[in-house]
Amino acid sequence: MTRETMTRRTREELAEFKLRRLLTQNQNLKMHLDTTRVPVSQAAQSLIDYCQATQDPLLPSVWGHVKEDPFTPLNSKWKCCTVM
Repeated sequence: MTRETMTRRTREELAEFKLRRLLTQNQNLKMHLDTTRVPVSQAAQSLIDYCQATQDPLLPSVWGHVKEDPFTPLNSKWKCCTVM
């Protein structure tokens, strides 16, 4: 093969690679186009509503002290283990 033939082949391979990459990107953009969009104001309000409705035992200053700690182990067989 001559040098010109090799250069032409390389150019063709590069062009095919670029075309495949563009087609893949185009397909991904079409998939994202079908995604349901939510306005930021609506998403923020939904997050605020969830935080106000869900009690967090790690925030006693906001929700008050919890009668029962949900993070304590339920089985008494683990009393011997401590983490330091």
